[in-house]
Amino acid sequence: MAYHPLKQVIEAADKAITEEDFDSLMAFYADDATLVIKPGLIATGKEQIHKAFLAIAEYFNHSLVVKQGAMHVIRSGNTALVIMETVLETTDNTGVTSCISRRATYVFPEDPAGKWLCVIDNSYGTDLLGAM
Repeated sequence: MAYHPLKQVIEAADKAITEEDFDSLMAFYADDATLVIKPGLIATGKEQIHKAFLAIAEYFNHSLVVKQGAMHVIRSGNTALVIMETVLETTDNTGVTSCISRRATYVFPEDPAGKWLCVIDNSYGTDLLGAM
């Protein structure tokens, strides 16, 4: 796939997650965005999403590093569906590292000024179907 400006947006958001800069991270989300924390548990709105990322950082022992692999953008008008490989690297409190790869889905509308804001952040992608 050709380069899409959302790649840079998502990479900057991943950097904020990795650096635990959750205040800056909120600039990537729409006010009414939804984050899938885990199957069956979502956060809606920036306040809940911010709290969720604090809990996620704690859960992963403040070691979470987020990276992106392959990416495909499907666009219709001012809305984009992003299908992307998300790679999560973590280290537990005993020093054991692990790597989790997910096929994530994200939805981004583009505002009239050309800014993309995430409205749905689902790092589990279609794996949610198996959790139902």
